[in-house]
Amino acid sequence: MNNSRHFINLEPGDDRVFKRKSCLEGLAKRLAVDWHDPDLLYQALTHSSFTYESRQNGFDNNQRLEFLGDVVLDLAVSDFLFRSYPNRDEGDLTKMRAALVCEPSLARVAKELGLGYCMRMGKGEERSGGRERPSILADVFEALLGAVYLDQGLVVAGNLALQFLAPVIKDVLEGRLDRDYKTELQEIVQQHGGEQVQYEILREEGPDHEKTFTAGVLYKGELAGTGTGRSKKDAEQQAAKFTLLNWGV
Repeated sequence: MNNSRHFINLEPGDDRVFKRKSCLEGLAKRLAVDWHDPDLLYQALTHSSFTYESRQNGFDNNQRLEFLGDVVLDLAVSDFLFRSYPNRDEGDLTKMRAALVCEPSLARVAKELGLGYCMRMGKGEERSGGRERPSILADVFEALLGAVYLDQGLVVAGNLALQFLAPVIKDVLEGRLDRDYKTELQEIVQQHGGEQVQYEILREEGPDHEKTFTAGVLYKGELAGTGTGRSKKDAEQQAAKFTLLNWGV
């Protein structure tokens, strides 16, 4: 029996009830997953701002699932690239993977799935545009993969990841990809025989549901550039971008 409707437990009095119900039902059809534990999907769609405002246990939000989904995504994409392109070297495969799993690519997939409007989210985060914020969209897609992995296993989760990333994969192969500043920076360093750059989170500001991160690029033990973002990944990309600008690249 398909349990895909069991997770549609909308909050009483929510004026977006019909829109969100439609979104959830559409998502369930696209996933085509016969959930053993539909609550995992509901948790994947719960932003930390919701649990913060409602004073619920923080583990009910999607942050832990995001952590797991990030690993699932990396493995699925790495395996796909390794098997599909036997003549590409490690550098090419790394660059392709970085373009596929970067924040803009994942946010694009999440937006296509309508994940932002399926989420439970705090009112403050929603008012600030959280449902369309790239960092939140990328994170919820990873959380979704984490939920599918726990419920259905690695093969199903990996296949779903590749299925929804298919348009992005096509763009990457045809050279239409967003710039990955971290990879560009590392390539420049390697061309000049330098040591690897390192990234360090220098500062975290704001409550758990609305943090801003500042990252720094360390090269030869010195701070080469900094950047800020709503996620650690975005902050590191911005730090790499400004390092390239500082170096005149």
